[in-house]
Amino acid sequence: MHEIGPNSRNSWRADATRVDLRRPQRPARPVTVEAQPQILTLDLASTAIVVIDMQNDFCSPDGWLASIGVDVSPARTPLPVLQRLLPALRAADVPVVWLNWGNRPDRANLPPGVLHVYDQDGTGGGLGSQLHTGARVLERDSASAEITAPLFAAPGDLHIAKYRMSGFQDTELDSVLRNLRADTLLFAGVNADQCVLATLMDAASLGYDVLMLEDAVATTSPAYCMDATVYNVRQCFGFTLTAADLQEAV
Repeated sequence: MHEIGPNSRNSWRADATRVDLRRPQRPARPVTVEAQPQILTLDLASTAIVVIDMQNDFCSPDGWLASIGVDVSPARTPLPVLQRLLPALRAADVPVVWLNWGNRPDRANLPPGVLHVYDQDGTGGGLGSQLHTGARVLERDSASAEITAPLFAAPGDLHIAKYRMSGFQDTELDSVLRNLRADTLLFAGVNADQCVLATLMDAASLGYDVLMLEDAVATTSPAYCMDATVYNVRQCFGFTLTAADLQEAV
C-alpha cells in the first residue's frame, strides 16, 4: 500500500482497492522536567517547538529595530540558548517551526490598525518602508525576514510567515501543527510580551498545551513586561520551564 498524507505523522495507506484510515502510531517518548507552576511530563512524540521572530529586523544590529534606535541586545539573548537546544530537539524528532513576520510586498492584508502601530503619524518608517540596507521592513522573502545569524534552519524545519502579533491569525500555522499531530507546543523567540504571548494565548484557546521556555524568550520592553508575561503564562495559559532543563531531560 502507498502513503497518502502531508507527512509520515498524518497519513493514510491506500492501493487500487483499499484505503486504511489508521494514522501511524508513534511510540510515546515521555520526558519529565522541572517547570512552573508544576513539574511536567510531556510526550516528545506529540511536541513541536515554535520559534517566533528570531529574524534580522528584530534581532540584528543592522535590522529595522536597531535602525530606529531600539537596543536589540536583549532580543539576542535567546541565540546561544537556541543554538544548543534546537539540534537536541531535532535529534529527538521534535519538529522545529520558524514563525517569522513576513508581510506581502503590497501589504494588501494589513489593516490601518496594524500599520499605525509602527507608523503613528503616517509619515513612514513602519512596515514596508525601505531600510538603509535596501530591504523593506518585515517583508517576506527579504533579508528583513531572514533568520538572524548564528541561528539557521535545518532541512526538515518548517517556515510560516505571519502578519500580526499572533501567528495564528490569517496563517496556516494551525493546519501545519495539526498535520504534525502536535498537541504540546514549546514557545521561544521575541518579543515575549508581544508576538510570543499573543501566539501562545491563541494556541491555548485552540486547545494546545503551551509551554514557554523562559531562557529562550526575550523582549526589548521594560522588565515589568517580562514579569507580567511569565506570571500570566503560568497563571492563565500553561507552564514555563527553561531550555536548559528541557535539554537535560531530552
